[in-house]
Amino acid sequence: MRSRYKILYAGCLFFSALALTSSTLAQYPGLDDPGARSSGATGEGLAPVAPQVDGGTIPIGATAQVVLLFKNDGGRPVETGTIRLYPSSTVSSAVSLNQCEEEPLPSGAECAIALSVKGLQPGPWRIEMLMSHNGRSRLVTSTISGSVEAAEGAGENLTSDIEMIPSELDFGSLSSSQTLVEPIILRNVTSTPIKISNLYIDASEQAGYSLKGECEELAAGQSCIATVTWSPKLKGRSSGVLVAKHSGPAGLSSVPLKGEYAPEAVNEAETFPQAVPGKGLLVSSQKEVDFGGDINTTSTITVSLVNSGDAPLTIEDIKVSGSDNGVSYKTEGCAGGDILEPIEACPLTISWSPTRVGELLDDIQILHDGARGVLVLPVRGSAVSTVSQDQKAIVLSDPSAVILSSDETPEPSQSAQQAGVPSSQQEAAARNAALAYNGSTGATSNPVGTLDGYKITSFSPTRAIINGPGGSRIVFHNEESVLGGVPWMTLIKADGIEFVHKKHRVLLLFDRSLSSINRVVASSSTNSSSGGDAESSVQ
Repeated sequence: MRSRYKILYAGCLFFSALALTSSTLAQYPGLDDPGARSSGATGEGLAPVAPQVDGGTIPIGATAQVVLLFKNDGGRPVETGTIRLYPSSTVSSAVSLNQCEEEPLPSGAECAIALSVKGLQPGPWRIEMLMSHNGRSRLVTSTISGSVEAAEGAGENLTSDIEMIPSELDFGSLSSSQTLVEPIILRNVTSTPIKISNLYIDASEQAGYSLKGECEELAAGQSCIATVTWSPKLKGRSSGVLVAKHSGPAGLSSVPLKGEYAPEAVNEAETFPQAVPGKGLLVSSQKEVDFGGDINTTSTITVSLVNSGDAPLTIEDIKVSGSDNGVSYKTEGCAGGDILEPIEACPLTISWSPTRVGELLDDIQILHDGARGVLVLPVRGSAVSTVSQDQKAIVLSDPSAVILSSDETPEPSQSAQQAGVPSSQQEAAARNAALAYNGSTGATSNPVGTLDGYKITSFSPTRAIINGPGGSRIVFHNEESVLGGVPWMTLIKADGIEFVHKKHRVLLLFDRSLSSINRVVASSSTNSSSGGDAESSVQ
């Protein structure tokens, strides 16, 4: 009986040991089903560390950087592929850094991807990111969200697909007659390209608005500029609307335009205008040419014309308003065609030989291509006697005078020879000798002006009496006379006296109105004496 119990006890121990051994072996993976085991971990391969990322608040027009982390939870290295972003219409986005593509990501390692997010219009924003890889799931996603904050003061303004800055264009109040130019920026605040089909200003013609701009197509976030010019035509307020028609969902955008033109009262024009950048400005050393009172002889005043602008100036023409009052100017200084550089000057000499007794009211007009285009100098004076215009000096030639040939001149008439007038051949020979004569040294550079104011008071074929600033004096035919410090060779002709200095020739005409007086004087002299030296006039 005991042996039977021992056998039963031993059997129980065997089965207990076998059951214990089976449960212990089941805890080791090496004893599992080989088909149920894999060489890697049980993860998907690449997964976001945080599936939902808070991008925060972004101001309109600003760009924020959002960083996304990804982890390899698989058992082998993972290589990443293409990244695609799907932003909402309130933002635009782009990948600024991709650390995951540098090399295969080992198991358990992390990598970072940075996104640039730009706020386009106020409101919440959201970006869905898809990235492919060679892990088990083949695709990983991540979501970024936040909000775009409107600019200060724009809370009540409606937004459109094309944002126009500024939202209202006010030119303010304009008091002077000028043109104002202001810019307007057009910006695509959506995430898709927009074409602008038409850009125009809706206003009346008298409002004075004009537009210049070449905005045709704007990519997401891109801007262009248009300029609005305002040249008011009527006094008072003006208004208009700048309209942009485009292919966006809204269809159009607009900006109101306004301004007010309140011109000041018009004042008298000043003699010298204000300087204008890039233009010459002609001014004079005197605002008025005043000869004063009690004028009875030829008077001369010289003023300086100065270019006080910042660009060269060309004198186009110089004119005297009146034609019968004896006012004239000399062309040796300022003349038409002269060019004055900035700060350069030229002399303008103005002469007055009164033709009537009384006040002189005349003007000198200088036309030029600078600011305003004309300079007017008033000429004033008062004369107590007149100056005969027939006795004024006449310039016959300049330094380029040609010497005459005695063979080209006709023989004088018999009556002229009997009167003692020099023959044409004798006159030509005397003139050639005078032109060849250089005279004394030290003469002025403008000898013609030294004869101003001289007139013939007595006249004969061989000698004459002239009266001028230095008093009266006798001059003889074909002899030298010093007048005004200049040596002149004197040639007495039938109608006057010709003065020659180097290549300069000046003629003083004899006033025929004095001939009858001279005949009376000559007749009286003949009765009282032999009359051999009496002066007579040649008719």
